[in-house]
Amino acid sequence: MTAIVILALVALFVGLRLYSVLGERTGHEQPILKPADPDNRVEQPKVAAAREAGAITDNGDLAYLPTAGPGVRQILSADPSFDVARFLEGASAAYRMILEAYWKGELDTIRPHTDSHVYDSFAGAVKQREADGQTLDNRLVAIDPPVIVEAGMEQGAAEVTVRFEADIAAVTRNKDGEVVAGSMSDAVQTRERWTFRRDLKSRDPNWLLIETDEEE
Repeated sequence: MTAIVILALVALFVGLRLYSVLGERTGHEQPILKPADPDNRVEQPKVAAAREAGAITDNGDLAYLPTAGPGVRQILSADPSFDVARFLEGASAAYRMILEAYWKGELDTIRPHTDSHVYDSFAGAVKQREADGQTLDNRLVAIDPPVIVEAGMEQGAAEVTVRFEADIAAVTRNKDGEVVAGSMSDAVQTRERWTFRRDLKSRDPNWLLIETDEEE
């Protein structure tokens, strides 16, 4: 009888130790970070803060404004392979690449990634700069996570407008290399909206920049 009591106490002790380590888990808990509905997920502090700022989040990062949500879902319905996070990553890379190419006057780099009228705008500005004997010595200091502000389908093509906020050190030099405007030590805050378009009927996976606007 004494041995049975001792074994019972040992079992109780082991059970209490396991409870303190594992907690009350039944084996049937729902996953925390994989909700079925992307707009109905468990809110971590970063996610909650983003929602308070008026934005919906995707994978924990700022992704799109609530007003852009229906358009994003419309694109997903037409193209289930569309990935918001991957798109924004590519959009950021395109933003940096196109800006730096424009600053250097490398129009051949810009051409494949823009439609004709956007390319013509960049090309006209570069040619005017060259005619004035000026060069740009700009540097992208920092860029905030981009946010989709508009999205939707237009005649079988997906169109997504992204807001970019960046700090840019902007310097204009004359033909003698002298600074005529700007400062490398004083970055300028910029906010722009770039609209990208992709024909979903095409096998080409690339997006074209079709419009740029400054945002006040």
